[in-house]
Amino acid sequence: MNLMDEVTRGTFLRAKQKVTVAIDFLNWLTSHRVTLPELQQSHLDVWQAEGPTTRRIAERFLKWAIKTKAVPAGLTIIPHRRGTSPRLPKPGQDQALQKVIHTDELDTRDRAAAILILVFGQQAENIARLTWEDVSVTDELVTIQLGTFQIALPDPLAQQWRELVANPGHEPTAAHPNTKWVFRGASPGRHINPGHLTTRLSKLFSTRAARLGTLHELTKLAPVAIIAETLGYSPTTIEGHLTDSAAAYAQYIAARAEIGL
Repeated sequence: MNLMDEVTRGTFLRAKQKVTVAIDFLNWLTSHRVTLPELQQSHLDVWQAEGPTTRRIAERFLKWAIKTKAVPAGLTIIPHRRGTSPRLPKPGQDQALQKVIHTDELDTRDRAAAILILVFGQQAENIARLTWEDVSVTDELVTIQLGTFQIALPDPLAQQWRELVANPGHEPTAAHPNTKWVFRGASPGRHINPGHLTTRLSKLFSTRAARLGTLHELTKLAPVAIIAETLGYSPTTIEGHLTDSAAAYAQYIAARAEIGL
């Protein structure tokens, strides 16, 4: 991470989780009066059996402890596998999208961001960095560039974005003169903090589960290359969500739009 030009929020959160799980593990050992030199495989097995699968992340700490000879060699933890995170199933996605479109549980800015997650599987970091150069809003058409192409939003999805243009929030006072950010932050000249955005949306759905669920559904409806290029993902990432390919991507967007009609 020290060698990275920019540490993304996702990378930071993964590192934070590794440290947090290691602390929880050490606290568990302390509560059971077990020191690191006394650690046995039976302790690790009980630790994993008693808690959630995220406890497997302690494998990173265990490898370090073995390497530094803080614990006996030969101990193992079932490794945590990527791709096992929960996904919001399609009925849950549809329900969340209906709430976004038809209720006032979120303000306009949050609704617009929620649409990008529930329909396009976008990450909060990428949403926060959107500028008005990426978005075009007219009476006839709303388009957003997430990857290589401009994507047209049909009604009623487009309505949230028309309202956002009319009332972007954090009015362009001295703190935000002619700001380029679609999702303005509380600090002058800064976009919204991605963590703050996900917290605001969490009252309706988990942004991570929703994003993974959306990408899973998308891979049923269009080839990996098209999805990746359209949404700004790498093909490798989309391949991880692949189940099969069928209808064109435009059909998917039209189908999701019908939910609000």
